[in-house]
Amino acid sequence: MPRFSLPVRFFNRMRLRFSPIDYRFVIVGLAVYFALVLNWKVLGHFYQILGQLEAYDLGFAASAPFVLLLGSIVLFTPFSFRYLLKPFFALLILTGALANYAMVKYGIVFDRGMIENVVETNSAEAFSYLNVQSAIWFIGTGIVPVILLFLLPVRYPRSVLRGFVQRVAMMAVPLVLFGGIAGLYFKDYASVGRNHKVLGKEVSPVNYVTGSIQYVKRRYVSSSMPFQTVGNDAHQVVKVAGNGKPTLMFLVIGETARAQSVQANGYARPTSEFTQKIPGMLAFQDVRSCGTATAVSVPCIFSSMDHANYNGEVASHSESLMDVVAKAGVSVFWKENDEGCKGACDRIPNVDIKPEDFPQYCGNGTCHDEVMLDGLDEQIAAMAGDRLVTLHLMGSHGPTYYKRYPDEHRFFTPDCPRSDIENCTQQELINTYDNTIRYTDFVISRLVERLQSYQDRYNTVLLYVSDHGESLGESGMYLHGAPYMFAPDEQTRVPMFVWASDGFVADHGINRVCLSDQARTGSFSHDNVFSTVLGVMGVETSVYRKGQDIFAPCENATYQAELETQPEMTGN
Repeated sequence: MPRFSLPVRFFNRMRLRFSPIDYRFVIVGLAVYFALVLNWKVLGHFYQILGQLEAYDLGFAASAPFVLLLGSIVLFTPFSFRYLLKPFFALLILTGALANYAMVKYGIVFDRGMIENVVETNSAEAFSYLNVQSAIWFIGTGIVPVILLFLLPVRYPRSVLRGFVQRVAMMAVPLVLFGGIAGLYFKDYASVGRNHKVLGKEVSPVNYVTGSIQYVKRRYVSSSMPFQTVGNDAHQVVKVAGNGKPTLMFLVIGETARAQSVQANGYARPTSEFTQKIPGMLAFQDVRSCGTATAVSVPCIFSSMDHANYNGEVASHSESLMDVVAKAGVSVFWKENDEGCKGACDRIPNVDIKPEDFPQYCGNGTCHDEVMLDGLDEQIAAMAGDRLVTLHLMGSHGPTYYKRYPDEHRFFTPDCPRSDIENCTQQELINTYDNTIRYTDFVISRLVERLQSYQDRYNTVLLYVSDHGESLGESGMYLHGAPYMFAPDEQTRVPMFVWASDGFVADHGINRVCLSDQARTGSFSHDNVFSTVLGVMGVETSVYRKGQDIFAPCENATYQAELETQPEMTGN
């Protein structure tokens, strides 16, 4: 007897226990399941919005599940053919169960950007989302319904013509009913939809299917886009005066750090106790990210495009800041401890930290950011002339925040040593996240110490900025990746630090008082990084924008000229 004959016979016997069910009832049942179970999140959000209104029509409120049901029937009917129905909806249910868990537990919204973020997440990070609760959820809302679907014998139309007529009717009737609901409550739906556009991105499976199609189109259909060079005229300005030392810059890209949890940005807890002891360290108070996920923000930071006109497809087929600096003759190097440089370092010397190479810093498939200091002296020594070193940190990447800092930096307790963060108390979650911010602060301080040790040989400067922020349960949202136009401040306001040696300040004619005022009162964003780095490295090019260079307004000549043009203040 073949090895698999018994399971097959058991499966067939189980199928025979049911009488064949007309495929139309199966479609309606699937529509009900998606409308009431896998769209639990959007229905809950919809009724939460209604609860905040002074008054609303009860018929309008009652119509929402029927709108989802009717819409699902219309969308599902074209996929009700023999040999297609079961595998197609099995895949849809399984992916819907995963998406539903992410939306309900973490407040994630699935659009093209989130799909891109999911696809480009490495395996170690993906596995960090697995836990007992997520497994039970997936089994209960995904695996079990799929098994029932395959066990269910389905009766299909006897002829192609009959099937065509039935399916047309299956789609026409819901459309007529849908039109009736729209006629009664169009104004109500238009008002709620216009004021809460995120609702449209929470409807499953339309959200993640549409996002996936858009991602595939962008990633593969547009892959034939010609590659663009940037800053071909880049060259370094020859200094006529100065101390003669080459410049060494650390450009540190943080991960998932939000300004709201940084002591130097006004947070009440001591999360900046290491950097605040460093003379000359400046914390910029108002800085906005380009995106809410690494896959968007990192390419945007290193792109010559501003956030307002940023195009991810163009960026993925263009040279980056690192390429432009290298063209000018600056020695560049990228050190990676996160999810990759997203194309920004593809054409320059780079190294990706591998956990197996650094057991003293790494465990559970991830490495603490102190690993970035290991071998750094040798890597800098191997470079020549002016040097730009970019360090991409693991930072505060969730949901396994507790893996981002060593035990000796477990400062705020009790913390949350688990990935299903929604099951920790709010204080435990905050403690864990704050520990990551405090540990990143420690790593930044160590990097500044390293630059201080180089001051006799180089003019040194450090620029740190996080790629995006993080939600910790505010308004029911966790993690990051919300569509930018809907994203809360927690996901878009990020910390940025600047430190410069006395040699660099003197060589570039920087007025420290001016720079301190800029950090305290100015408004900045990821748009400032591109030109600031070019300015630091003395690179002249047509893609340099002086107005976005953080240091440019504080060069002594510029600063003094501005002071002289200001009207004198006279007392009474």
